[in-house]
Amino acid sequence: MPTVQSLPLLESAVALDGRKPAWLKVRVPGGPNYIRLRRLMREWNLHSVCEEARCPNIGECWEDATATFMILGDVCTRHCGYCAVAHGRPVWEDREEPERIGRAVADLALDYVVITSVNRDDLADGGAAHWAATIRAVRQSAPACRVEALIPDFQGSTTSLDQVIAARPAVLNHNTETVPRLYKLARHGGRYDRTLDLLRHARKVAADLTTKSGLIVGLGETRDELISTMRDLRGVGVDLLTLGQYLRPSPAHLPVAKYYHPEEFAELGDAGRELGFLHVESGPLVRSSYHAKKQTETAGANSGTTEPRPPTARHPRPEPITRHPLQ
Repeated sequence: MPTVQSLPLLESAVALDGRKPAWLKVRVPGGPNYIRLRRLMREWNLHSVCEEARCPNIGECWEDATATFMILGDVCTRHCGYCAVAHGRPVWEDREEPERIGRAVADLALDYVVITSVNRDDLADGGAAHWAATIRAVRQSAPACRVEALIPDFQGSTTSLDQVIAARPAVLNHNTETVPRLYKLARHGGRYDRTLDLLRHARKVAADLTTKSGLIVGLGETRDELISTMRDLRGVGVDLLTLGQYLRPSPAHLPVAKYYHPEEFAELGDAGRELGFLHVESGPLVRSSYHAKKQTETAGANSGTTEPRPPTARHPRPEPITRHPLQ
């Protein structure tokens, strides 16, 4: 289905004439820490979803020496209608990347890091072995650093998911992105039921693992659909939820059906907390990894602990880092 197909429009808080509302304006990045981190990312030959997905928070986060590393290359095998990441047939193969990520985390003295990846449907395991190697490399190079794994769906493979869980991330994150009705239009190659199954399986095999998901709004969903989707996520045991505004990366992407007002985000956040999420990060510029460390700390406090829940005892101990073939 073409990604330029129009969506049914809801009444918007502002006229959709190409101008963004005032609450979506951000400063142009360019501070000293931002420039330093951009230089280091080039030197280390690393990718970040901050750049690839054109995140509006890149200036704030990079100035705070916080980045979301993107592994397995910068070309996605899927072509989602909302996403700015390049799509096509990947030719990338980099067995040294896990060790470079680990060294980068140690050099930056990070105590919390988010790692994500493109979809690699061209690989037999969806890239799970590379995922596991990367998490273990971070744990070896920076033992005190907590890792949030923002994973793809691995085409529903529980074997691949179990490989990632066995590497013991502190948080397992998989974004739902939108409501079931809009999946075929917005999420090429994704399935709503598969997303829920992935999160359900993670809770089943690792009961103490903190799980997380995120939604973008403004694609044409209704409030009732959002609440129903949030209820589904709580039903499979998701602990943390993010809600943010969809921003159209280019005219070739899906149009914005509605710009939500900050007060609407506050109301949706309250609704999520009433459903039982330990923490809901809800706002126009919120993205899945925005203030990720703070999100987990707040969730830990709300669950009666000072830290996010530790990995379950059923997780095997981390294995030594080994070279692995890309399948």
